[in-house]
Amino acid sequence: MTNKTRAGSAPAMDGHRLARLCRDASTSPHDQNLIQRLQAAYPELPIKLARRGHAWYRLGGVIRPDGQRIAAELNEWAERTYIGCGQNFNTLMELCETQRYLATRHKGMTLYLVAQTGPAAEDFVQIEVDRTQEYAYRALVDEEHPPEDVEELVDPVAPMPFESFSVGEARYAYRRKTDVRVFMEEFDRHRADTHPVRRFMHDWNRSSADLKQVFCDYWSLRLSQHLGRHGERLMNVEIVLNRQKDLPVLEDTLGKKGKALASRLSRFDSQAGYPMAWYFYMVKGLVTSLVGLDVQRDLEKDYGYLADRDAAVLLDWINEPYQV
Repeated sequence: MTNKTRAGSAPAMDGHRLARLCRDASTSPHDQNLIQRLQAAYPELPIKLARRGHAWYRLGGVIRPDGQRIAAELNEWAERTYIGCGQNFNTLMELCETQRYLATRHKGMTLYLVAQTGPAAEDFVQIEVDRTQEYAYRALVDEEHPPEDVEELVDPVAPMPFESFSVGEARYAYRRKTDVRVFMEEFDRHRADTHPVRRFMHDWNRSSADLKQVFCDYWSLRLSQHLGRHGERLMNVEIVLNRQKDLPVLEDTLGKKGKALASRLSRFDSQAGYPMAWYFYMVKGLVTSLVGLDVQRDLEKDYGYLADRDAAVLLDWINEPYQV
């Protein structure tokens, strides 16, 4: 059984300190250096990498072929240089071609780290850190298909093939820290009903999964908040499965009941790493909801392969289904 941190026993994590720790950390395979630095700074917390987000890209700057920096922001440089060329686009083109300027872009990925702070599903801190690397990825001007205006110079539809190379070292940039318990409490205050993510956490807290494992080892959150048209605060939250490969497989359950169905669910739970995993995957939409209906029919026929606490969770879902 997993030992769980007592609620309220974790120290506050300072955003400025986290930003400095991330900025000063050198990148390493599997991001172990970053994790170790954060763990050393907060030894009371079990800091883990929950998941890596999808790769994203954004415009970079302008460099010479030898890597010398001309400008950090391509868009700003192009507008400023165009004005400096007397708003003559041909003069701007000639400058770019003569100097053989290269355009760069940043390839990024967001890392989601978690630290358990208490016994409940919502008792964890989530830390988001961007790992970025700048690359030279194209000649600023494609001489065979030259751009027609500044906008196309900055962001061509089909850049010419180019053997890219890295510019400087990869780096980490702190994005934000979220105390999930505090976030969810604030989130609840802005809703008249119970959000599905709150129900998901509540189901975990009262199921057998909570007795065996830590919620944030398996699930994390995609959080957002912004101001609406009238200045109101809009918040949203989504449950995300941390596991990104080798997902558990639920064998065909069609027509199965009793011992045959129970065996399939047990194997799925074993692959996932905790009891009732099939239920949480089902609520997430990763397992068909027909399984829940089949299990409930078994329970009504006195097949007793679910713990009482898990049967209560399933019955509540049967009476009021939801997905996250």
